[in-house]
Amino acid sequence: MSGPSEPSPSPSTSGAPTAQPSPGDELTIRYDNGNGTVSTWTLTCAPAGGNHPDPKAACAALQSHEEALQPVPPDRACTEQYGGPDTATITGTWRGQPVNSILSRTNGCEIGRWDALAGLLPRAGT
Repeated sequence: MSGPSEPSPSPSTSGAPTAQPSPGDELTIRYDNGNGTVSTWTLTCAPAGGNHPDPKAACAALQSHEEALQPVPPDRACTEQYGGPDTATITGTWRGQPVNSILSRTNGCEIGRWDALAGLLPRAGT
């Protein structure tokens, strides 16, 4: 048996939580539960603030899963399942880059994006 060793570095740091948000970053999140309730929040992460219900959890979700802000590639196969009528639009600036992201729960890939951003986005149907 060999002794403990250092973990090898990951070949890609995309989406890694080590990079920090920029002080000028601000996002607007518009959440529609699909049943007549629409909420709009602002969020900053350096420091965590805005009128989002839980800015610390929202910033942690973004730092851990920022790749979920990107659309699903058109050639990706997604399961045919429906997760509900919820939609969210996220606009603004993240890490100095413009963001214009639309999320839904219309198939397995979209549900995965939504769930990855738990904390930024509410549980479906709330």
